[in-house]
Amino acid sequence: MTDGRLTERQAEALRAELAELEGPQRAEVVAAIKRAREFGDLSENFEYHAAKNEQGLLEARIRTLRARLDHAEIVGEADGDEVGIGSVVEVEDDAGHTITVELSSVGGAGTVSPTSPLGSALLGRKVGETVEVPAPKGAWQATVRAIRAS
Repeated sequence: MTDGRLTERQAEALRAELAELEGPQRAEVVAAIKRAREFGDLSENFEYHAAKNEQGLLEARIRTLRARLDHAEIVGEADGDEVGIGSVVEVEDDAGHTITVELSSVGGAGTVSPTSPLGSALLGRKVGETVEVPAPKGAWQATVRAIRAS
């Protein structure tokens, strides 16, 4: 389950990806299918089947992005005082290791979903607060060291 809350910046990133997929990438796939059809017998035409498969994946991603944007709740940018959607948070675990994550339902490298164990434990917290994060191998402690807007 994904959290439907997005900052305007996150929603704009999804809109930009959608525009790229519906524009240039869709045109590329259509052109690849057209080229592959020119090779003849479609039953044994690897290029045609690969292009159709790529088209299916592209259209699925487009549907996913449209649904996320249609059902998104746009929230204000995090202000840096407490952890919110879009906050970049530096946390220290109970072993002294520091990690930096962004709370985002968009996903990507360095992000944590607000509905994940870490994300939900951090929401609403302030610098200096320690939270318990449930995990399959046992809960762990995370202390908020810094918060900044993304």
